[in-house]
Amino acid sequence: MAGRINDEDVKAVRDAVPIDAVVSEYLQLRNAGGGNLKGLCPFHDEKSPSFQVSPAKGLFHCFGCQEGGDTITFVMKVDHLTFSEAVERLAGKAGITLRYEEGGYNPTHQRGERIRLIEAHKVAAEFYAAQLESPEAEIGRAFLAERGFDQAAAAHFGVGYSPAGWDHLTRFLRGKGFSDKELILSGLSQDGRRGPIDRFRGRLMWPIRDIGGEVVGFGARKLRDDDNGPKYLNTPETPIYKKSQVLYGIDLAKKEIAKSSRAVVVEGYTDVMACHLAGVPTAIATCGTAFGGEHIKILRRLLMDNGSARVIFTFDGDAAGQKAALRAFEDDQKFAAETYIAVAPDGMDPCDLRLAKGDAAVADLVEPRTPLFEFALRQIVARYDLETPAGRAAALDEAAPVVARIKNSGAQHEVAVQLAGMLGILDTQFVVKRVAQLARWARDRGGKGPAPQRGPQPVPARPAAPSGPALNLRNPVYATERELLKLALQRPDLVSPAFDAYGVDEFTAAPYAAVRQAILDAGGAEYGAQDPQEYLVRVREAAPDDTVRAMVTELAVEAIMRRTVDEAYAGDQLVTVRLRAVDRRIRDVQGTFTRLSGGHGDPEQLAAVQNELWVLQQYGRALRERGAAAL
Repeated sequence: MAGRINDEDVKAVRDAVPIDAVVSEYLQLRNAGGGNLKGLCPFHDEKSPSFQVSPAKGLFHCFGCQEGGDTITFVMKVDHLTFSEAVERLAGKAGITLRYEEGGYNPTHQRGERIRLIEAHKVAAEFYAAQLESPEAEIGRAFLAERGFDQAAAAHFGVGYSPAGWDHLTRFLRGKGFSDKELILSGLSQDGRRGPIDRFRGRLMWPIRDIGGEVVGFGARKLRDDDNGPKYLNTPETPIYKKSQVLYGIDLAKKEIAKSSRAVVVEGYTDVMACHLAGVPTAIATCGTAFGGEHIKILRRLLMDNGSARVIFTFDGDAAGQKAALRAFEDDQKFAAETYIAVAPDGMDPCDLRLAKGDAAVADLVEPRTPLFEFALRQIVARYDLETPAGRAAALDEAAPVVARIKNSGAQHEVAVQLAGMLGILDTQFVVKRVAQLARWARDRGGKGPAPQRGPQPVPARPAAPSGPALNLRNPVYATERELLKLALQRPDLVSPAFDAYGVDEFTAAPYAAVRQAILDAGGAEYGAQDPQEYLVRVREAAPDDTVRAMVTELAVEAIMRRTVDEAYAGDQLVTVRLRAVDRRIRDVQGTFTRLSGGHGDPEQLAAVQNELWVLQQYGRALRERGAAAL
């Protein structure tokens, strides 16, 4: 049984490894103000960054999913390690030798399973790299040279060679203290008739690293005609290798992806090498599987989903490449980034293109060419005869549902207009309406086509707990309400006592209405102005559930949008929220007045409604002319 790590050593590890350096291995961090950093949370899928890191405190916290802790906790959660395994990994990075109680240090028995498998792969990668220099590996060196890769390129990517014998690596790893059970579990060896044998034999080897730079698997390329195995053989699924969660080259590309907000997705190991050597250091590839949802999550955390982010897919120009591109389009809406496809005119992949036309041609290839949605639609449209009405109608029937899956309503409309042009349909509005209809049907069925957001939904007088804090903050109504609530929580002295007169129904977003109710139940902003510290505690306690409580915390720590926060700015937010509420009420009263003025209503009720309408209009005019003084 593993011994307990000495407490002083745990503290030394915690102090030695900065939390921001560790977290930056997995996601892009940006300045969040107040000495904090922010990024997209690695523990849940989100559109806007709610994950914050405090380097000064050595802590992280996600305001979306509520995960939090120190550096060790982060490594435990992100890599699914035990406490001891996480400390051991961090100690290795910091060069700290750990002391173990209850029997001292014994690496064979006291290291965690994942750490042992990582160590086995590290040793295997070094073994394979050394074997590339052997006489037997001449065929592998020739393969690389034919594709334009010299010894330096092979060393940079860690390319190696697995000897053709049955158990060269297995015997080598046994000599390093690894057990047969560990070798089988790692996927480096497999069961033979007389015990474990090497899984990879006589092949060129590419080490596959996770985003933290640890070797977790290998890709092996067949070199000889008498090898009856597949052209490429990858490590099987193991405790440390999940092909749907690994991107080849991500360890080398992550910093450039984060820096440039751009990623290039290619199809193979040699394509990644060719791109990097040609000056495209953002290239990555999947490992024997289609590009899918888990890969998208990795890239989104690096790209930070900013509006200028781009993902460029390069696929072969053959039918298989086109099919791969259409599969990628299936997941296109999971990106906030713009997605493109780049296909060389003669169908060459980046590796072949570099050989034939040089580095400049590769760099030029991955400049964004065709938006992925446009490529997908052209593939559909090309199958129909657009010279006939029947052909155009059939093409529309297949293409319109594709456009209807686009979530953003503005983008959906724009693509629908482009589709009409592709089909040669002069009545553009017919195509736009058809797409919108399909989107509505998909939404009603609970399918993949969510409806575009067309404004705030009505809020009950006593709000139910919101389903979650995620909102479309591009909506200016929500953004102003959010800003006013931040002021009410962080600077209650600036909005009190006016804020306490605001009704819950003046906040049109359900989560914000719930926070307003919690502030009311806690004594209001006026209480906060008197006792700021106790105020936030009371508001959190007044929240009806963890979801609203999380929203309170989020609004209490999020930076206010204006650098200089004063009474004038607070007054602007108060006036905007109140004026919108007044305008909504005016519209309601006008509707009632119209119904009653038809001659069938009660004269007294009509007069009362008319009077209310006049009062509201006067109040609205005063708010517009006098601002906060009219509150």
